[in-house]
Amino acid sequence: MKRATAPGKVSANLYAQLIQKLFLNRFRPGRETVQFERTDIENTARELGIRVPKNLGDLIYSFRYRVELPEAIRRLAPAGRHWIIRPAGRSQYSFVAVATAVLAPNPILAETKIPDATPGIIDMYALGDEQALLAKLRYNRLVDVFTALTCYPLQSHLRTSVAGVGQLETDEVYVGIDKRGVHYVLPVQAKGGRDHISTVQIEQDVAMCRAKFPALVCLPLAAQFMGDGLIAMFSFESTMAGQTGQPRLIAEKHYRLAPPEAVAPADLAAYQKRAVEA
Repeated sequence: MKRATAPGKVSANLYAQLIQKLFLNRFRPGRETVQFERTDIENTARELGIRVPKNLGDLIYSFRYRVELPEAIRRLAPAGRHWIIRPAGRSQYSFVAVATAVLAPNPILAETKIPDATPGIIDMYALGDEQALLAKLRYNRLVDVFTALTCYPLQSHLRTSVAGVGQLETDEVYVGIDKRGVHYVLPVQAKGGRDHISTVQIEQDVAMCRAKFPALVCLPLAAQFMGDGLIAMFSFESTMAGQTGQPRLIAEKHYRLAPPEAVAPADLAAYQKRAVEA
């Protein structure tokens, strides 16, 4: 017996049908940008004879950060490119063909053990999502360790609007200072579970920094749970590269949160050797 879709909800399969039809209605061979508006989602749903999604933003969010676009869309990308969905103003979006759509941790990168300072009660009730990851970043000072800056959490879940981009949300914003007295703003995107790091979010964080903190040096960051206490951290240039205007990755490190007794003398000797070779 087929399970009925709950009122106001659209299944993942219907999401795929909807985004595919929306794209194919507007795509023309040779195009690297395909624009649409929120109202186009409603019109396409009616054209297909399916329920209009109650939360139109969830459809966009799903294909930007959680799941791949349908194969019928992916195969129409120019060679070596991938489609992403960028905001293009209030309630406006664009499919754009870019070199890199998502970022995954390098599986062969060396890891560094960090004595885990996460309070036990946090570990007891952590859900394994981005909120738990943000807590571990804070309690273990991983932003400071990764960037070699002295950093302070400024605001969680910053929701704002930026001209030319529209509404956006940054998981956490830090401010920092270096040994020369230079001030930094560090937007952080945290990913746990099945979400992935999207280059679109890094682009939005850069736009947010330029609009809200123009006097500070912007250093965009991202963090990803890899499982078993391992956390990948990434930093990006705040200037966009190439015709597609994508951020460039400048550093990636993997940190394993471990009990203090698990950080052995051999580990410390290896880290000292890295410091000498750096």
